Amino acid sequence: MKKILLGLILVSMQLFSLQLGETPLDVVLDGKEGGKVDGSAWSSTMLKDKVHVLFYVDPDEKDTNEAFSEALKAANFDRAHYTSVAVVNLAATWKPNVIIEALLKAKQKKFPNAIYVKDKKKILVEKWALVDDASNIVVFGKDGKTLYYKNGKLDQSEISKVIQLIKDNL
Repeated sequence: MKKILLGLILVSMQLFSLQLGETPLDVVLDGKEGGKVDGSAWSSTMLKDKVHVLFYVDPDEKDTNEAFSEALKAANFDRAHYTSVAVVNLAATWKPNVIIEALLKAKQKKFPNAIYVKDKKKILVEKWALVDDASNIVVFGKDGKTLYYKNGKLDQSEISKVIQLIKDNL
């Protein structure tokens, strides 16, 4: 009986987690759950038609993948075919949301080609099984399917691999 229960739990977890080559469960962040910094809703169905690199980050871990961010800037990908999305896990920090939201608005003005999103209720942790209190990197193809996922810091070889993966899918 314990094996059956454990099996059911593992299968149900896979239904909600990101799977390479699959389109993730649709998620909408809006209102009390979050949304774009301009106040509009954000939907994961927007992760199509371009290669998207999604950063899902605890504000306390914002510098974890700075080297990867710099490598993306240096690659200077054509914005007609590529974009980045920064989803900030506001529920993962002690810092006041009002301060983080002000910083995000400033970043949105400075980097208008990126999309900045607030997750106030850890929705992507729950729906996609992303790691809480961490830095998560997800790459989506033009068809919205997951090409790459990693939580934690990417080392130099992983950064090179992801940059090449993006080039191959533009």
